[in-house]
Amino acid sequence: MNRQRTLVMGVVNVTPDSFSDGGLWLNPTDAIAHGEELIAQGADLLDVGGESTRPGAVRPAAEIELERVLPVVRGLAGKAPVSVDTMRAEVARQVIDAGARIINDVSGGLADPGMLGIIAASGVEYVCQHWRGHGAVMNRLARYDDVVPEVIDELRARLQACEESGIDSEKIIVDPGLGFAKTAEQDWSILAHVDAFSVLGHRVLIGASRKRFLGHLLADREPASRDGATAAISVICAQQGIWAVRTHEVRGQRDAIAVVERIKRSQG
Repeated sequence: MNRQRTLVMGVVNVTPDSFSDGGLWLNPTDAIAHGEELIAQGADLLDVGGESTRPGAVRPAAEIELERVLPVVRGLAGKAPVSVDTMRAEVARQVIDAGARIINDVSGGLADPGMLGIIAASGVEYVCQHWRGHGAVMNRLARYDDVVPEVIDELRARLQACEESGIDSEKIIVDPGLGFAKTAEQDWSILAHVDAFSVLGHRVLIGASRKRFLGHLLADREPASRDGATAAISVICAQQGIWAVRTHEVRGQRDAIAVVERIKRSQG
């Protein structure tokens, strides 16, 4: 993968209840076609998810999650690097066998004690996100005295757990978890200090696409109409050298990042 610019991770939600596009790509054929379209628009990698992690979401059974994601991973593997958004070790094991190259675990290994061992044994890349609880309870866990250093400290503890489990440090990506046990104001604080996460010594992934804090800013505009605001965050991330942004829409994000890169070249 190109490491010289901020990458765009295109979202392929294979769920009935995701906040932005639930139900649109539930059929595997439709999901694969959507992934191919995101690649055509310039996605560097794809993130396939079979469980909605929005606030208030009810978890599907592991069997249902696997039924949703496995055919999509098989259909997209080889066309672009495929990440799978899952908190379950067994799902991770099976999608890795199906061709997934990254596991995007929004719980940072806290939701399933078997996850870190699976990652260590497989050697795939691992997104370790900041997390305090499942969707049903996350909103009431958004209590911080100073959100940025506290999130960094909690991520540092998860990174230590990754190291103790034998995960190669070079394979780890960190994500501060915008919207996960965080208020809109806390999300903005994290973005205002996104450069602070470099202290952890790992690549950083930012998932801001269409989220609630953008809706609040835009007078509660519907998720699909928040892509312009998402692109503004992609610009900030590109300016700060963030490894990748996770987005529902790709072409506009690639265009925004291309502008930043062109200005950087002119600056020498």
